[in-house]
Amino acid sequence: MKWRNRSKPFVIIITILLLLFMLFPFFVMISTMLKSGEGVYTSPPNWIPKKIMFSNFITVWTEYDLLGYFESSLIIAIGATIFNTLLSVPAAYAVARLKFPGRKTILYMFLVIQMFSPVVVVISLFKIIAGIHLLDTYISLILTDTVFTLAFTTWMLNGYFKSIPLDIEQAALIDGCTRGQTITRIMLPIAVPGLVTTMIYTFIFAWNEFLFALSFIKSRPKMPLTIGLYNFVGRWSTQWQYLTMSAFLALIPVLFLFYVIERRLVAGLAGGAVKG
Repeated sequence: MKWRNRSKPFVIIITILLLLFMLFPFFVMISTMLKSGEGVYTSPPNWIPKKIMFSNFITVWTEYDLLGYFESSLIIAIGATIFNTLLSVPAAYAVARLKFPGRKTILYMFLVIQMFSPVVVVISLFKIIAGIHLLDTYISLILTDTVFTLAFTTWMLNGYFKSIPLDIEQAALIDGCTRGQTITRIMLPIAVPGLVTTMIYTFIFAWNEFLFALSFIKSRPKMPLTIGLYNFVGRWSTQWQYLTMSAFLALIPVLFLFYVIERRLVAGLAGGAVKG
C-alpha cells in the first residue's frame, strides 16, 4: 500500500505529460489558424499569435466554398452509413444465429478483407467504377466506403447479436413473429449501442476518406472536404492558416457525434468485443 501511495504522484505526472504531448498538435493547429499569412512563416515561431486573425474563419467560408465541401462530405458519409447498415445488419444476424456450412470461415474472412489496404485495389476499383460509368459521382464513393467498412461492422454486430440471449428471440418466434420482425422489433432495439458504434465507425471512415475521393471525383462541386483541404496545398506554398482553420472546422461534426453518443459508443464497443 505504501508503494502504491508513493507511486501515485509519479503516475499522475506521467499521465499529464502524455496528455500534453498528445494535445500539442491541436495547440499548434489552433495557433496557426489564428495567424496571418506572414505570421505563419516567422522564425522563430510565435506560439501565441501577435495579431489574432478571426477573418480567416470568414475567408474559408466565402472565398473557398467550404460549405460546398461540407455538403458533399455529408452526402457521402450519410449515404455510406445508411447503405452499410442495411447490409451489415442482416449479414451479422445470419452469421450469429443461422447455422450453415462455412459460417466460421466467412467470419474469419471478414478479418482478412479488413487487412487489405485501399492503395492495393484503387486501380482495379477505378477501372470498375469507370466501366459502370460512375466516375465523378457521389454513388462511387458511397459504394467504395461501404465495401471497405462492411467487414468490420459485420464483425462487430455479429459479436453483439451473439451476446443477446437466444431465449428472447425464440420467445418472439413462438409468439408468431417472422424472422424479419424478430430482427427489427426485438434484436435491433436491444442492439442499439452496437448499431450506433458501427454507424459512427462508417460515418467517420467516409468523412475522412481521401484516396478514393481523389481518384474518382474530378468536378469541384462534388469534391468532399478532404479534397477541399488538399486544395490549400499549392505548388510553391501552402496556406497553413486556411488549411488548419478548415481542418479544425472538419473536426467539429465528429467531436459532436462523440459527445452526443459517448455512452452508447462505449457500450457498443464493449458488447461487440464479448463474442467475436
